[in-house]
Amino acid sequence: MKKIFYLVFILPALFFAGCHKENAAGAPSTGAGGSTARFTIAGNYLYVVDNTSLKAFDISDPNAAPVLKSKTAIGINIETIFPYQDKLFIGSSFSMHIFSLTNPEKPTKIGQAEYQVRMSCDPVVAKDSTAYATLNATGPCGGGMSSLVVYNIKNINNPQLVRTLSIIAPHGLGIMDNALYVCDGPAGLYVYNINNTYNPQLVRTITGETFSDVIPYGNILICQVNTGISLYDISNRHQPVYLSRILN
Repeated sequence: MKKIFYLVFILPALFFAGCHKENAAGAPSTGAGGSTARFTIAGNYLYVVDNTSLKAFDISDPNAAPVLKSKTAIGINIETIFPYQDKLFIGSSFSMHIFSLTNPEKPTKIGQAEYQVRMSCDPVVAKDSTAYATLNATGPCGGGMSSLVVYNIKNINNPQLVRTLSIIAPHGLGIMDNALYVCDGPAGLYVYNINNTYNPQLVRTITGETFSDVIPYGNILICQVNTGISLYDISNRHQPVYLSRILN
């Protein structure tokens, strides 16, 4: 019961402090956030992106205010940030930027991949040798074909696009083990089997709500939906079971 209370009332707050595209995740992360977030915690540092830069704050002293350690220019239209191991994956309207946290006070850019869809909203997540991004080219995000794109990041300095899947209007996404969860707004939540990481296979679509972002957290999938937060049991990673909802 305590775990459910924490999930419902604490973690979902990270959705709404994130990227405002719709309704606004090495160093171990001490927080959990959705893929559309503009900030994340890794180790003793808070990393925040604005429209053009990445800021690193030291938060090692819980009794002191965060201390700004560095500000790094990235480009324009920077939108999202996601930590994985000792790296940060940062999405812009044009490309995916990869930063190393070898020096956590001043992250260093080590890779970049240009998107084929320009001016798209672009959450990014990563796992092992693969990065996934949703490119939403509808509405204010731009023009072109909306899609789920898959990158091979074995060579982290030179990510390679290996697959593009057409999706109506994708938003946030999340990974847990061999499952990839992709929000497609009113079209629903797509559940992909990623045993073959470079070739996601759609195994289920959950409809009835408008999905904006997700946080896989243990055996719980926390979903930001149009009415608030919905929780799903993902003990079976590919067959989410609805648990409950907290309304806005």
